[in-house]
Amino acid sequence: MFKRILAVLLLFTLVAAVAPSMDQASASGSAYYVKINSGSLNVRNKPSTSGAIVTKLAKNQQVTVTSQSKGWAKVTANGKQGYVSSKFIAPKTGTVKKATVKKPVSTTKTDYKAKAISVAKSNLGVKYKWGGNTTSGFDCSGLVTYSYGKAGVTLPRTAGEMYTKGTKVNSYQPGDLLFYATSGGKKVTHVAIYIGNGQMIHSATSNGVSIASLNNSYWKQRFIGAKRI
Repeated sequence: MFKRILAVLLLFTLVAAVAPSMDQASASGSAYYVKINSGSLNVRNKPSTSGAIVTKLAKNQQVTVTSQSKGWAKVTANGKQGYVSSKFIAPKTGTVKKATVKKPVSTTKTDYKAKAISVAKSNLGVKYKWGGNTTSGFDCSGLVTYSYGKAGVTLPRTAGEMYTKGTKVNSYQPGDLLFYATSGGKKVTHVAIYIGNGQMIHSATSNGVSIASLNNSYWKQRFIGAKRI
């Protein structure tokens, strides 16, 4: 009788030693993913919040779980082993939806400015014509209203009227309007489009539709201000 009991105890010991726990069996070598709403998941060196952090896991990151016990899972991730709270991981049963990364989208504002500049440049060399607002001849405001009109933006007809629109700026971006007083004083009589790199495109009495530097001595001393439309 004693031998039979001893045999049973020995068999139970062997089974207990060889067979993993239910948690271990269900988790051993299994792929899980991190299910957190934001931030990162701490991996600690022991199954306790007092354990030192050995690495951090990102949302939806895959980890290998070797065992789970008392609300903690032993995981392998980032080349390290440690423990994480079981409530922040879930079995990887399918493709985890990756966070969507939004790509910058060109705004309508940027599009119409680029279009206006392109239209103005396509008319380089067109002669100056007082009151002109067609490709047969442009005055300064005629070029600007024509170019922006082709880009879908309606502007006032004269430089002075344009100066009452938009937002005044001191740091220029392509598409901003530059205003000048060619008759002296502060009365706006000329307008140009800033195209970047310290240059503007306009229709001038001397050169028609042309590109000039903002540092040109003639224009620099007559500058009134810039507006962003």
